[in-house]
Amino acid sequence: MQDRPDDKYSRILNASIQVISEKGLEKSSVSEIVKKAGIAQGTFYLYFSSKSDLVPAIANSLLTKILDRMKRKVHGGESFWSTLNVVINETFIVTEEHKDIIVLVYSGLAVNHSMEKWEEVYRPYYEWLEIEISKAVQKEEINSDINVKWTSRTIINLIENAAERYYIGGEQDESLTVYKEELFKFIRKSLIAG
Repeated sequence: MQDRPDDKYSRILNASIQVISEKGLEKSSVSEIVKKAGIAQGTFYLYFSSKSDLVPAIANSLLTKILDRMKRKVHGGESFWSTLNVVINETFIVTEEHKDIIVLVYSGLAVNHSMEKWEEVYRPYYEWLEIEISKAVQKEEINSDINVKWTSRTIINLIENAAERYYIGGEQDESLTVYKEELFKFIRKSLIAG
C-alpha cells in the first residue's frame, strides 16, 4: 500500500478518481483522465497498461489514505478500545467521502483482478491491525486464545461492511452514532473473555 512518489503518477490517480467518480469506469476515457491530469496521453501508459489497471491503484490509494489517518491518531500507548474507535470512525469517514469510488473499486477488483491482488492491497492494513491486536492480547485487554491474523481481517471486513451498508446501502434506520456504538459493542463483546 505504498504511494509512488512520482508527481505524474499522483496526478493521473487523482484525475482518474475525479473523472471516474463523475462518469463511472466504463464511460470514462483515458483522454479525459490525462486532460484533467494535465499530462500527455502517452505518459498515462508509462504507469498503467489500461484504464482497468487504475482500479487496484485507486484501491491502494484509498487504503493508504485510511491507514495513514489511523496511524496519525493511534500513537501506541492507548487502549485497544481507543484504537478500535479510531478504526471505526475513520472507516466511516472515508466511506462517506468516497462511497462512489468504493463501489467502483469493489466491482473492478472483483471483475478484473484476482483475490490475490485484493489481499495484496489490504496486507499493510491487516498487518497494522494485527500488531494492535497482539499488543491488546499482551496487555490482557482481549482474549488470548484468538487467531490474531483471522481476527484482524474479520474486524476490518466487518467495519467496512457496516460503513458501506450505512452509506452505500442506505441502512440508516438508526443514527450514525448509534450505528457505530452498536458495532463497537459487538466487536468488544466478541473479543472479551466471558
